[in-house]
Amino acid sequence: MLPLAIDGIRVSLGGRRILDEATARIATPGVTAVIGPNGAGKSVLLRAIDGLLPIEAGAVRFGDRRSETVRRGFVFQDTALIRASVADNVALALQPLGLSRGERARRVAAALELVGLGPRAREAARRLSGGERQRLGLARARVVEPELLLLDEPTASLDPGATEEIERIIRGMAADGVKVVVVSHNLGQVARLAEDVVVVDRGRLVEHGPVEQVLSRPRSAAARAYLAGELPWLPSPPENA
Repeated sequence: MLPLAIDGIRVSLGGRRILDEATARIATPGVTAVIGPNGAGKSVLLRAIDGLLPIEAGAVRFGDRRSETVRRGFVFQDTALIRASVADNVALALQPLGLSRGERARRVAAALELVGLGPRAREAARRLSGGERQRLGLARARVVEPELLLLDEPTASLDPGATEEIERIIRGMAADGVKVVVVSHNLGQVARLAEDVVVVDRGRLVEHGPVEQVLSRPRSAAARAYLAGELPWLPSPPENA
């Protein structure tokens, strides 16, 4: 298990503070979900964890290890592709590692089999459907054998069947020991996948706890307000409650 500590980080973009003293300790294995309103700072949080955005203050720590020694994978909402085969798009992630040709081929084949794209390895990647592109993104993240996998709304534009397949792959990677942190607005998905949940509101991490507790009995006013807005089908409490 890769312990992740977010210690009072501040991040600004375009002169606007996006994360402000964001703090959490994530030491649970499996999947951690990040939820909260649009513009709360969820995607910025993932990029700060990955080192894609500079942190003005505070730190992201991975136990007692230096961040550059932690193998990470990142899958965005829309997977970017190069004009090449499915296999070449996955192999792209291995270029910085200096692996032998045989090891690269072995890893690419294993990653594609994991996501069900093995038979399509030589096809043009840009012919893939949206769901297949996201599976390719997961293969590209998996091929580096990550300890930490960061997912930013990986099923936001997918139909239920494609979403189910992506969730199956995520569960499998988590079961293999990869720590997964996923941003999602799909609370059903959060309930299905996550062991614990972080709630982000206006740049702060306002709540963190087990998934069942956060979704059904949130402690913070910000989390209660967000969940009330996202779950309009829940019955209103009795007036005298």
